Amino acid sequence: MCIRDSLNSVQKAANEIGIPNTEDFNLGNNEGCGYFEVMQKRGRRWSASRAFLDPVKQRPNLKIVTNSQVIKLDFEKDICTGLIFKKKNKNYKVKSSDEVILSAGSIGSPQLMMLSGLGDSGELKSHGLNVIKHIPGIGKNLQDHLQIRTAFKLKNTITLNQMYQSYFSLAKMGIDYLLFRRGPLTMAPSQFGIFTKSDKRFDTPNIEFHIQPLSLDSFGKPLHKFPGLTVSVCNLRPLSRGTVSLSSSNPFDKPKIAPNYLSDYEDQQVAVESILKARELMATNEMAVFEPEEFLPGKNFVKPEELVQEAGKISTTIFHPVGTAKMGSYDDPMAVVNEKLKVRGFKNLRVVDGSVMPVITSGNTHTPIVMIAEKASEMILND
Repeated sequence: MCIRDSLNSVQKAANEIGIPNTEDFNLGNNEGCGYFEVMQKRGRRWSASRAFLDPVKQRPNLKIVTNSQVIKLDFEKDICTGLIFKKKNKNYKVKSSDEVILSAGSIGSPQLMMLSGLGDSGELKSHGLNVIKHIPGIGKNLQDHLQIRTAFKLKNTITLNQMYQSYFSLAKMGIDYLLFRRGPLTMAPSQFGIFTKSDKRFDTPNIEFHIQPLSLDSFGKPLHKFPGLTVSVCNLRPLSRGTVSLSSSNPFDKPKIAPNYLSDYEDQQVAVESILKARELMATNEMAVFEPEEFLPGKNFVKPEELVQEAGKISTTIFHPVGTAKMGSYDDPMAVVNEKLKVRGFKNLRVVDGSVMPVITSGNTHTPIVMIAEKASEMILND
């Protein structure tokens, strides 16, 4: 057997419990199971930088400054006049003749605005910062997809676990990649996906599985020596909300990130249902040939309160933070940007990244954020 055999069996197992196949998760209703489409070209990730920046970086009106840290935005009344950045221990001041676009992500954008005097006035004053404008929603409303990494030992198959134990296999993987740009070294973090409902009370899929033909105790730890399968599942519409706040007024100090995962009771219930759904998937007749044995969280945990606790232990971010500078109407006191992505109270400061999402999307966030950027570019040109 090969790696794809176990993934094909997972697809048939999903069919066995009533989940249909799909050729495309982007048809409007993402319910179903199938192999992920990935953003790759010749075995390399096709990033936003490669797709959008590389083709235009030679333009005379574009200057890219690297190995630098923006430390403050400058303001005069309702105008953002520019910024200050540090490079090699020297500060540089940049003046803006038109707009300033902030795209530092759902962690960096709120941090920079708070360092510049925008945010909750009480919090800013507690760090000795001068308050430019009281915008209490900055850094609030943090949302993320938490992945619960259930894992199973398998028999009668090959997974990446064994392949990484063999010097011969490692050499073959390296040659495959260097000469042909193919093989395991070109694989995305997850190859096979399932969108489904954790319970019939939901009208549309509310959980997403990422199936990975490997297992490890946690990120950064070595792969296990036995054949393993990770059945990672995340709540697509979490109700828990977190915060990003300053740890100090020093722009080089890391901000405090408090995601507050599983703080909402509904999220706890979905976590329990997600683990039970993973167990249902692995208990199918189709998977019986592999004799799956659950070791994360462990088959001995059966009570809901136990499963909630264990879910917290085996879970990690899936790197989809959004919402910390949310878009909203003027009567929403926690809104940070308006319908044109302009920071409330300022004429020429826009935020263009995942932080502007009021609510997290029911799936991966990369493509929606690219869409936000495309829409923003139109609005900037039309203003």
